Amino acid sequence: MADNHVVLLACGDIGPIHEPMDAYGVLARPTLATGDIRFAQVERIYSDRGGSQAGSDRGGSEPMVAATTHGIPHHGLLKPHMASVFNQCGFDIVSVASNHSMDFGEEALLESIATLQKNGLQTVGAGRNLEEARRPAIVERNGVRVAFLAYCTVLRKGHEAGPNKPGVAPMRAHARCEPLEYQPGVPPMVITSPYEEDLAAMLEDISKAKKAAHVVVVSMHWGIHYIPRMIADYQPIVAETAFAAGADLILGHHTHLPKAIGVHSGKVCFYSLGNFIFSVLEKTPERIADFTRRYGVTLDPEYPRLSHGVDSKRSLIAKAVLTREGVQKVSFLPVLIDKQLRPEILHSDDPRFDDSVRFMDWVSEALDHKFTREGNELVITGNTVQ
Repeated sequence: MADNHVVLLACGDIGPIHEPMDAYGVLARPTLATGDIRFAQVERIYSDRGGSQAGSDRGGSEPMVAATTHGIPHHGLLKPHMASVFNQCGFDIVSVASNHSMDFGEEALLESIATLQKNGLQTVGAGRNLEEARRPAIVERNGVRVAFLAYCTVLRKGHEAGPNKPGVAPMRAHARCEPLEYQPGVPPMVITSPYEEDLAAMLEDISKAKKAAHVVVVSMHWGIHYIPRMIADYQPIVAETAFAAGADLILGHHTHLPKAIGVHSGKVCFYSLGNFIFSVLEKTPERIADFTRRYGVTLDPEYPRLSHGVDSKRSLIAKAVLTREGVQKVSFLPVLIDKQLRPEILHSDDPRFDDSVRFMDWVSEALDHKFTREGNELVITGNTVQ
């Protein structure tokens, strides 16, 4: 890329639990190598320390401690050498603001951050205290300074960082239920709204970051997982507030499938990039039945180690061209995860490419967006005249 121009490539959730780590990125590496800055979301803890914490978010009732089952690591706590998956793909900066970041306690979180940093990655979104968790990471390439901030909405109580307590940078939301109509038994309407104190803290962080960098990118671990299309009320509120404060791009994740892409006042929010490199323990028939009952989502039997629903094999790479004046262009690259759980970047002459574009149009239907094909990527603009 020419001087004063930087290509950012951003991916979603990463955290495979099955080795070898160097096999996952083989199809994506050539494309990722074309970026000047590569970003991803960390979904695991890489530590030899820690035991399961009260109120942890592991999605099951079985105990999970620093151990293995039949030689396979548990859901969240992985050996430090398994963090090499990020280096195999050439990532430069990662968010550690996850709903799983504190599942195994403070020591495990801090060791995991240290492990990632020793591997040459900048981290953002969690730390030894709230100040550190909210601190931006700044990456400079070709004379362009890019500040990254990261927050998590889907936090268990006590997992947020405090003035003298390790944890995650919070962007929490209240939830309340109201009757939808007069008939008893009709499901209520769930209304969500952001915590005012977290919103104010985010505004302060963005304002400070804007003074230190040409571009501010905000990473949000948020939303409603597994269920296609569904966006919570608080999400557009947070997005629009962040953009008004000076954020230039929002990168969302957590939901384990791609969600809407929305344009707010000319700026792009990826509500979820979906999985990028991920694996889980295979679900038992009982847990499959419970998952389907709870979320109304069908699992794909050909992807037993990616059991988040049939659309969890869909993915995106967000691409943004950044300059000292801000974001010049935003697009996305359609991705499909193969049965070996390797992300494959799709080409425009592939029928699966068209299917991916249709899916993204469908999930983005309620938000302002327009996708224009440009080679193997889709350039994002708004339909609404600003």
